Amino acid sequence: MWQRALCVGLLALALGYLCVLGPELPRSALQHLSASLLGGLRRARSLEGRMVAAWQAAIVRPARGWARVAVGVNACVDVVLSGVKLLEALGLDPGDGRNHAVLNSGQELKEAFAYFMQKGAAAERFFSDSDAFHHIAQTASEYPDAQLYVGGNAALIGQKLAANPDLKILLCGPVGPKLHELLDDNVVVPPESMQERDEFHLILEYQAGEEWGQVKAPSANRFIFSHDVSNGALNMLEVFVSSLDEFQPDLVVLSGLHMMEGQSKEMRQKRLLEAVASISDIPTDIPIHLELASMTDQDLMSNIMHQQVFPLVNSLGLNEQELLFLTQAASGPHASLASWDGIPDVGIVSDILFWILKEHGRNTDRASDLTRIHFHTLAYHILVTVDGYWGNQVAAVAAGARAAGTQACATETIDTSKVFLKAPLEFVTSQMDTPSKISLNPDEPVVHWHREGISFHFTPVLVCKDPVRTVGLGDAISAEGLLYSEVYSQ
Repeated sequence: MWQRALCVGLLALALGYLCVLGPELPRSALQHLSASLLGGLRRARSLEGRMVAAWQAAIVRPARGWARVAVGVNACVDVVLSGVKLLEALGLDPGDGRNHAVLNSGQELKEAFAYFMQKGAAAERFFSDSDAFHHIAQTASEYPDAQLYVGGNAALIGQKLAANPDLKILLCGPVGPKLHELLDDNVVVPPESMQERDEFHLILEYQAGEEWGQVKAPSANRFIFSHDVSNGALNMLEVFVSSLDEFQPDLVVLSGLHMMEGQSKEMRQKRLLEAVASISDIPTDIPIHLELASMTDQDLMSNIMHQQVFPLVNSLGLNEQELLFLTQAASGPHASLASWDGIPDVGIVSDILFWILKEHGRNTDRASDLTRIHFHTLAYHILVTVDGYWGNQVAAVAAGARAAGTQACATETIDTSKVFLKAPLEFVTSQMDTPSKISLNPDEPVVHWHREGISFHFTPVLVCKDPVRTVGLGDAISAEGLLYSEVYSQ
């Protein structure tokens, strides 16, 4: 780092010397030398610094932004603390690990935690005993080192958008007293959305090398569990839709459909049909963004795609796991790919995104509103839009990438010493059709290409070296991308 700084200083000193002490040189020679030295200065800056400067120039507000955004319907309080310390506080001794699909007791909690801690793997489970869970949640929330945050995709998106004083945010979800206290003052919660007790999600963290009895974690990760009935049944969906008449939003953001995985197949099917009916009641002139989240049930994902949910929304937000799961559930392109190997291949991602909009998006032969997808993964983001429906997408994708770099490192602006470029510097735009080959220029980090009436905007992400907080990162990215997006009147 100091070598680069020294190089920049020497180049600047040389340029100043030429301008002040070399007046006898011809003007053309001075201009040539100045251009060469300035070029050297630009090259001496880090790739990361050049990208940040380019983003800053590209991130401009849309000509017609949002004024009122309604967000629903999953919300909770995330309680983050050491898993080992919580289990010790509950008087649970370390023992053998064992996987449980559903947790019914403290004994099963400690066995499941030990099982996944030993693997260094993330997991999320439902705790069936309401009274036992609320005793554990109270112990966790009162633990001295516990951190309480706004949780749930909808609440996190609302909280992120509420940081903009020009925006008015309506949040509808199961909001208890603690969550209400944590929410930004700019967030309006309808009285019908309030409930006496919070929905707590307990996030038990462990560090690489941490030990608990005979268990030693090979890597840092977290184990999440909850007894979340309200979000699982989408209890606030009808309240949410009925609140829109009075609030009159410019944009609706919907999330929480993935929470239905905890329901029986019959109940889930019934609730999804009711959800489709409710979403259909939202006026068609209000754009709807659907934020997807982690799922394990292919039937649910397939139903969300095919039972008229996708055609009812204008925009989708999802990550690489959700994208791959989606194409597997619907037998789409690259569905035989079992998992990503490292950074998701840009060409494969592009093929699946193109297929979603071609098969489920708006065209002359299909009554669908879907015209936009915001894809985010650790190393890069892609915004895909049907031509003619969205504007300012260069700014939107750059803003989403900037949000990833600031939130993960918990900094106000991107600190280039704390991030690094992980995205490929060269890639192809498809693994199926005749592709274009893209070479990334850090001074123009948003790349644009077309494919049959669909536009792609790609930009790398500057990855945080030592992330401080990753929970809700995807929600923050989608919120920032939406903030800078403009929908065109049709």
